[in-house]
Amino acid sequence: MLLNNYDVIVVGGGHAGVEAAAAASNMGSSVLLVTMNLQTIAQMSCNPAMGGIAKGQILREIDALGGGSGIITDKTMIQFKMLNTSKGPAMWSPRAQSDRMRFAEEWRLHLERISTLDFFQDTVSSLLIKNNELCGVKTSMGFEINSKAVILTNGTFLNGLIHIGEKQFGGGRMGDSPVHGITEQLIGLGFDAGRMKTGTPPRVDGRSLDYSKMTVQRGDEKPKTFSFIPDEIPFLKRKQANCYMTYTNQTVHDILKEGFDRSPMFNGSIKSIGPRYCPSIEDKINRFADKDRHQIFVEPEGWDTVEVYVNGFSTSLPQDIQIKAIKEIEGFKNAKIFRPGYAIEYDYFPPTQLKNTLETKLIDNLYFAGQINGTTGYEEAASQGLIAGINAHLKCKEKDAFVLGREEAYIGVLIDDLITKGTEEPYRMFTSRAEYRILLRQDNADERLTPLGNKIGLASDERMIKLEKKKENILELYSYLEKTSVLPNEINAILEENETPKVTQSTKIATILSRPQINLDKINTLAAVNKLLENNYSEEEKEQVEIKIKYQGYIEKEKDNADKLIRLENINIPNSFDYSKLNSLSFEAREKLNKIKPQTIGQAKRISGISPSDVSVLLIYMGR
Repeated sequence: MLLNNYDVIVVGGGHAGVEAAAAASNMGSSVLLVTMNLQTIAQMSCNPAMGGIAKGQILREIDALGGGSGIITDKTMIQFKMLNTSKGPAMWSPRAQSDRMRFAEEWRLHLERISTLDFFQDTVSSLLIKNNELCGVKTSMGFEINSKAVILTNGTFLNGLIHIGEKQFGGGRMGDSPVHGITEQLIGLGFDAGRMKTGTPPRVDGRSLDYSKMTVQRGDEKPKTFSFIPDEIPFLKRKQANCYMTYTNQTVHDILKEGFDRSPMFNGSIKSIGPRYCPSIEDKINRFADKDRHQIFVEPEGWDTVEVYVNGFSTSLPQDIQIKAIKEIEGFKNAKIFRPGYAIEYDYFPPTQLKNTLETKLIDNLYFAGQINGTTGYEEAASQGLIAGINAHLKCKEKDAFVLGREEAYIGVLIDDLITKGTEEPYRMFTSRAEYRILLRQDNADERLTPLGNKIGLASDERMIKLEKKKENILELYSYLEKTSVLPNEINAILEENETPKVTQSTKIATILSRPQINLDKINTLAAVNKLLENNYSEEEKEQVEIKIKYQGYIEKEKDNADKLIRLENINIPNSFDYSKLNSLSFEAREKLNKIKPQTIGQAKRISGISPSDVSVLLIYMGR
């Protein structure tokens, strides 16, 4: 049976899938979102939180481009924290505790408001390929649906296998069936595939916990938003929800060790690699045997539910061991388990098989996004879905591709890392992965990306108007502080109070602000500053002016380095280029370059094993 023809079919309704479907349809493509269960669209399968170290930057970038994750997070968060505020602004990362049920509901409603987006509940079992061209998908119920492009966002569902102790059963996540057929078809078409693992902790009844024995973790006094055009934020009208922290202990560790012989991680049942930076509790005990305790973060799953997420206790140990051990954690003596933790193995496809648009190299108009590419995390998945959705639309409409560079966005770093270096373990974004962290701050994501999003028809004109006003205000405030001076008798008392040297002559306010001990709030009693701040500059505008003043030299240096990178990125390499003919290249370079087929000299330079002399050979051959 044949359904309607579409420009784009998105397979999977997780975080990558919803961003891909929304982006392509909002830009003007006819889109069909095919998912196994319409009730679990955008479900937070693991922790009920968005953002975090580097992930918060990605979320703000998604919003700046016109994606939906930032807006949905704002509408459904129950607590907000800006992480790393004790460090420089390049490290500041917003994080929100979310209401799991509301998050999925808001995404569903958000998608339903898009008139060019259709939904279909079924399982895609294979791709339709005729005369070596992709032309749609086939579902398990026998429907054949034609399209110009297909985006696979299958998450952990491809041949998913769930482990709880010695029990094994098929599943894409607890309660959902796995997907069979797609991996086998793609391998038959010439794709390489691998296996990865991830895990999730038990969920417990919050009514059974003793929070008085835990350390409370409150949100920020002045919470911010992820979206640059914030909608109504429910928790601003009520007190933020609290999270809590407790610790494991030696008794907990001893009980967990009792189950190691039945652990799929240690008895050989699980052969794939899990996330390095989010290990299971049994892995932590095994790897860090010298530690007698590990942090446990106790996180509510929403405003009204009593279900609690036990962050830090990810496990695949037998259920009886999980229950026995968790009751020995401080505050968990009477804990009631809603559901046990489990591990899941699933298929992924090494992302070196992709172009920088996330289109596959082997099959035109086929795109991969999310955990199918070997990443972990909602934010990493959502950003890939956004880029795949944008590029699927642009290709359907015969327009130029949309690619973000490493100097433009964390999203650019993420995709370049994947397609250039690949990954053999679940890839997670960190600020340390970006060379240009000072340029890629969370506060300036709109300045960097909203003009680009608006140009391709995704970010709204409303966003551009708001951005232009923000830039005007920043310039006005910055210019004033640069040219206005204060006298020693006006400022020295404040300087002395903040333990920084006094001045002996009239000094520009910007020079005063360049000191790490001083910010606008500390000098707002000065007449010259107080009068200016009456203009009602936003906190973000004031923050960006301070960052510009304090870090101007570092920012300019990074811009120079980024410009050098851009020059290399602008030297394109033909896709048909045969590196084996260049005997001046090392054997390793010829092998890796022929496999990855970099699109620019800049990308070639970042491939592991490519030396500076190899790059010189390529530059000479390209006439540079």
